[in-house]
Amino acid sequence: MQKVLRSLVVISVLIFGLACVSSAATLEEAKALAEKAAAFMKANGKEKAVAEFNNPQGQFVKGDLYVFAQDFNGLMLANGGNPKLSGQNHLELKDPTGKNFVKEMIEIAKTKGGGWVNYSWTNPATKKVAPKKTWVQRVEGTDIYVGCGIFQ
Repeated sequence: MQKVLRSLVVISVLIFGLACVSSAATLEEAKALAEKAAAFMKANGKEKAVAEFNNPQGQFVKGDLYVFAQDFNGLMLANGGNPKLSGQNHLELKDPTGKNFVKEMIEIAKTKGGGWVNYSWTNPATKKVAPKKTWVQRVEGTDIYVGCGIFQ
């Protein structure tokens, strides 16, 4: 009986573990959500977009994915993961390795319109610093970009 019970526990843990892994966001999903957010802001305006991006039950927060919006001066306009960051300037923010990833995000959004930025950040789920990859997308006709990233 104990062997059967142990086997059931092991199987349950494995199934739960696989379910957690399979529910993890992908790079494609992060990019698609950022592109959708940029289109939403262009179509609906800054004010409506900022409110929607900051809404934890809104269309731009999906599981561990969320959208943020920042202007080219580093001012955080919206952050679906932590709306309290709105209004803060992050232009000089660096990752634990000293990389100024916000300036890199701005440069990519300005010069290329969109692209990936790699940096290290504390994963809120594990509380450990981990590699993160974020897609940034300029909102056409503005000095604002949106982003969405995943831990790798």
